[in-house]
Amino acid sequence: MTTLLRRLAGPRCSSRRWLGAILRETHGQAPHPIPRGGARLAAGGGRPLTGHAHAQSRGQHTEAADPVEVDLRRLEGEDDGIVEVLMCRHRARNALGYVFVSQMRELVSTLSNDPAVRVVVFRSSVPGVFCAGADLKERALMDNTESDLFVHGLRSLMSQIASLPVPTIAAMDGVALGGGLELALACDLRIAAYSAQMGLIETTRGLLPGAGGSQRLPRMVGITLAKELIFTGGVTQTLTHCYRHGKRVGGQTALEMGLVNRAVEQNQTGDAAHREALSLAREILPQAPIAVRMAKEAMNRGVEVDISSAMAIERMCYARVIPTRDRQEGMAAFIEKRPPRYMGE
Repeated sequence: MTTLLRRLAGPRCSSRRWLGAILRETHGQAPHPIPRGGARLAAGGGRPLTGHAHAQSRGQHTEAADPVEVDLRRLEGEDDGIVEVLMCRHRARNALGYVFVSQMRELVSTLSNDPAVRVVVFRSSVPGVFCAGADLKERALMDNTESDLFVHGLRSLMSQIASLPVPTIAAMDGVALGGGLELALACDLRIAAYSAQMGLIETTRGLLPGAGGSQRLPRMVGITLAKELIFTGGVTQTLTHCYRHGKRVGGQTALEMGLVNRAVEQNQTGDAAHREALSLAREILPQAPIAVRMAKEAMNRGVEVDISSAMAIERMCYARVIPTRDRQEGMAAFIEKRPPRYMGE
């Protein structure tokens, strides 16, 4: 591990912080959260955080200001409650390097404990790219043990995203390969532009999907199709100069196979999937937030067990909704023939 840190550490990163993150992840401890108030203040007005404000929002344990590779944007006005996680590692096409993963983990931890958040949208500010997957330059510097430990942390991050209590939407306006597609698979819902390119390409590099892809993809598209996509190193039209073989999956095909919920024609600004994701988020936003959270928990937990156990989970989640003020408001609004005003209580 010391060898890895010496090789990866540079003037803009803290090896001690990264080592601490790895050790906390390995032992199942949560990372230091970003104070909710500080994050909201820094991201006020629906503006992305700046590098300086972003570093400050991480708290005093940050020893050096890393480049901002994952940012947070809280929408306001009628969109209050929608939060965007903005991937902005431009030079490396949002590759999953150690700084990127560390920043993503901290932001996701913050969102999981924020009752004001109702919907989270994962998107990219890099044109034509959602997330290009593993940072192979960093990975090449790791020995076997270091690589296993890093991928374990990456797998845990995807589980952390999947465990967010609110609905999550991946807006794929471009390439989503390997770990990038695994990040999208960890979200509840996926929107893709027709021009988006998706694939679990790990077998073309002597690997297998190791951040949840080998388990989540079969649950979404079926075991037979998932095997075909993974065995062939499923890749995409535009990247055939890099990956010559494999099943090619674009936005329309992904929609037909059930990999994404919606697919849209790309626009001139290259953000059609993001716009559609916001439209979907706005459909979720007016619903009772506690009911939505409990519905997500009931489905996520129930799908992993037998039907009898799943019914018991549904009953437990339903019981947690009964005493809420939101349930009373929903009934009152129906009787009074007016839109409900849910407060999340």
